[in-house]
Amino acid sequence: MSFADVIRTYRGKDVAAEIGHRSRADVERALAAPAPGLDDLLSLLSPAAGAFLEEMAQRAHRLTVQRFGRVMGMFAPLYLSNVCTNRCVYCGFNAAYTSLARVTLTPEKAAREGAALRALGFRSVLLLTGEAPHIVTDRYLKQVLELLRPRFTSIGIEMFPMTVQRYRELIGQGVDSLTVFQETYDEARYGRFHPAGRKGDYRWRLETPERGGAAGFRRVGIGPLLGLSDWRVEGFFVALHASYLLKNYWQSQITVSFPRLCSAAGGFAPPAPVGDRDLVQLICGLRLVLPDVGFTLSTRESPLLRDHLIPLGITVMSAGSRTEPGGYAHASGGGAQFTVADGRSPGAVAEVLRRRGYEPVWKEWDAALAS
Repeated sequence: MSFADVIRTYRGKDVAAEIGHRSRADVERALAAPAPGLDDLLSLLSPAAGAFLEEMAQRAHRLTVQRFGRVMGMFAPLYLSNVCTNRCVYCGFNAAYTSLARVTLTPEKAAREGAALRALGFRSVLLLTGEAPHIVTDRYLKQVLELLRPRFTSIGIEMFPMTVQRYRELIGQGVDSLTVFQETYDEARYGRFHPAGRKGDYRWRLETPERGGAAGFRRVGIGPLLGLSDWRVEGFFVALHASYLLKNYWQSQITVSFPRLCSAAGGFAPPAPVGDRDLVQLICGLRLVLPDVGFTLSTRESPLLRDHLIPLGITVMSAGSRTEPGGYAHASGGGAQFTVADGRSPGAVAEVLRRRGYEPVWKEWDAALAS
């Protein structure tokens, strides 16, 4: 049974109603549980849990330090191409935006971007593209990976969904992690936000982390795009998804990201805005239920909020990010996917971590150690 079969045994409106009905006593029982489960999460995500946010934050902090220590993994995104055939209404790469400057880095330019990131201290990089397999071909990716592999101990991808066999080939070429956001677990809303392009296939995307786990990626990352649907319901379903992956693909480390939408090109505004306090409650609630899952935070958030979220469950952060092809080594002129809110340099972010008693880790994995 795939996760697509599991999730269809739930109805989002029933989950929302149950969350809404949870009381203060339900939250207290969830916090008293030695190992809170998915039913407890319904209470921790409820409006009633808002009064317990400080206690949740303290427990999330203690649990994260216990499981992960006072370290923070550091990575940078490297956009290879902003060419895309999808028409996701919230994305800066939307194929309908004809005025957007479309750029695909040559393998040599990608290598120069990698060299610039390595000079900044990064040893972990995440490669991103739009969905354009005719542009980002197997041959193209192989050439890029051949040039980047000597510079980085960890290379991840956040690209269009692929088959198990294709993922195995990429693992053989040096890729060790896969990130794929479902965007929203609400299937009806998913269709409205993805009106054209291959990304409109809800099930094909939903089962991508499973194909990544079956292929053997060391790390598989998931997450909802916060702002598309009710964050409380999305929080429950991402925990359900992570729990499924932990059970069925235990060889892979599972991570959850918390990308939060803001207004985008084309006049799009998030239909279900997520406030700062909401984000804190979501992160803390998920940490109590998913103690061994890594949590990733991007530069979508402001410096002030990112600094305050450090002790609440985050284990991996990006820094100094550019969200357009090029930009680290040279100005490409390509359009960006979204606006970066935290524009601090990697060194500045690392210094904040050290002042708060955390150690920034630029190299947390090396394939040579596992061979």
